[in-house]
Amino acid sequence: MNQTRRRVMKHAVTLAAAGTMGFPMLARAAAPTVINYGGSAWLGHYSAYIAMKTGLMTKYGIDLRWQAFSTSSARMAAVMAGNVDIAGTGVVSALALMASGAKQFQVIATPNNFGRAEGLLVRDGVKSVAELKGKKIGVTYASSAHVLLLDVLTQAGLNPDKDVSIINLPATELLTAYKANQIDAAAAWTPTFDRIRALPNTKLLFDDTSFSLYKSYKMSPGPDVLLTRTAFGRDNPAAVKAFLQAIFEANALLTQKPEEAAKILLELTSLSIEEQLAVIKQTEWFTQADQKTLLVAPGNFVDGLQKLSEMLLKLKQIDFVPQVRQWVNTTYL
Repeated sequence: MNQTRRRVMKHAVTLAAAGTMGFPMLARAAAPTVINYGGSAWLGHYSAYIAMKTGLMTKYGIDLRWQAFSTSSARMAAVMAGNVDIAGTGVVSALALMASGAKQFQVIATPNNFGRAEGLLVRDGVKSVAELKGKKIGVTYASSAHVLLLDVLTQAGLNPDKDVSIINLPATELLTAYKANQIDAAAAWTPTFDRIRALPNTKLLFDDTSFSLYKSYKMSPGPDVLLTRTAFGRDNPAAVKAFLQAIFEANALLTQKPEEAAKILLELTSLSIEEQLAVIKQTEWFTQADQKTLLVAPGNFVDGLQKLSEMLLKLKQIDFVPQVRQWVNTTYL
């Protein structure tokens, strides 16, 4: 089991093995900059989706082209391959690549702080983490939910390799597997999290607030980050700055007008309006000013990522602890 997990964590590294030309035209100077964005229905991408749908990206001279990925590992592989210019991602897959020494991307911001949109969902008969012993638990490997599960099991004195059966499933398959009784519990994130939680005789056993680092750093097991390909950022610094301006305006909309934001997001998430509003309201949407505190001075968020890297090593998810700050570029803020 452990070797299997390690192979999956390294999947993005394995996949990541490593313009168009035209004649100059006077009228092309005002053309928007194309940014290929890697996203999904997870809340970490709400800001980019809203900025795209409301015209904020266009306002700042960006032609945002959305590419959907079911896992962070697949998204990071696309970044490494040069197919995605900017992406939002749970940081676990990025840390795995940092641990391998990959320098093809840079962390440029963190869009939010969440803690209750991800967790372990179980049937009513399970009343404690100890009662998970012998159970089959579905989770997407190399994800924040995976790290949360391993950490909480370890806190409870359970051996993830011996005391439970952890089954690797794409996020899109967790609901089907749970409904078919192929698994006894599911570690998931929104929107799958909300769909499973709504099923009869199902309850939340724990969420991200049970994570070891949440208590001291308010750090979830896989906080959201925005990153750019190093080469794209170097060649298009103004476009990266403009992208972030649109993101933080979208965050203001999420904070100040959640009802309006929720209506825009329904096409992306397929949640009910009530579920969508709940997800938005329980999430803290960071401002541009927040980024200086989180990433620069005192940089508590970066410190938390360093601690998370150390935890991933102890959980045998990576083989080396990277110096995370080497991958953080705050010049675009």
